[in-house]
Amino acid sequence: MTPFSVLIVEDQARFREAFTHALGSVPDIELLGIAPDLPQGRRMFDQLQPDVLLVDLDLPGGSGIELIRHAAQTRPQCEVMVISVFGDEQHVVASIEAGATGYLLKDSLALDLPGQLRSLRAGGSPISPVIARRLLVRLAPGSQPSGPSPEAMAAAMADEEVVALSEQESRVLHLAAKGFTFDEIAQFMQVSPHTVMTYVKRVYRKLHVRSKVEAIYEARRLGWLRD
Repeated sequence: MTPFSVLIVEDQARFREAFTHALGSVPDIELLGIAPDLPQGRRMFDQLQPDVLLVDLDLPGGSGIELIRHAAQTRPQCEVMVISVFGDEQHVVASIEAGATGYLLKDSLALDLPGQLRSLRAGGSPISPVIARRLLVRLAPGSQPSGPSPEAMAAAMADEEVVALSEQESRVLHLAAKGFTFDEIAQFMQVSPHTVMTYVKRVYRKLHVRSKVEAIYEARRLGWLRD
């Protein structure tokens, strides 16, 4: 896999040490630095321009969601992984809406962190199993989500102009729907992984989605992909 860089924003020393230990000797992951609070995290993010942001939510100086939103607006090609003690629906949904593409609970740190970050970088959306289950329950038939109903969301999207995908964006989406990783797609298209991620972010923006799964679902709903 193509090497990539990571910035960590975490206020608790024991977790900073654990993250440093987990990533310090990994040859394909460059740890650019660790910020202990939100203001420093934002400064380091703007200066270092990481490929992946690993961020806590409860930070001195503000919420990590502010940094997630800033990252999505200023460097959309950066993948954002939340790692937090908060696993409730409110924090998870707010993080995803702000632009996070992965969400791990700190009690699941026995998981392979480099592997989770590689999965994120390759186009996956690593989520702790307990959070994934809660999201599935929330979206299950007969559930009563706290947010807008699917009908209301569909109506809102119908009011917005659907922007057609470019030829390259469409090709990336079709290959992703076939199960290829973004690195494999870059090889097929003979472009850099960075270029592929730029196409991916454009697809997400045009379809008003936050993940590959959502993009494929929306594209099929619009008739752009066939099962």
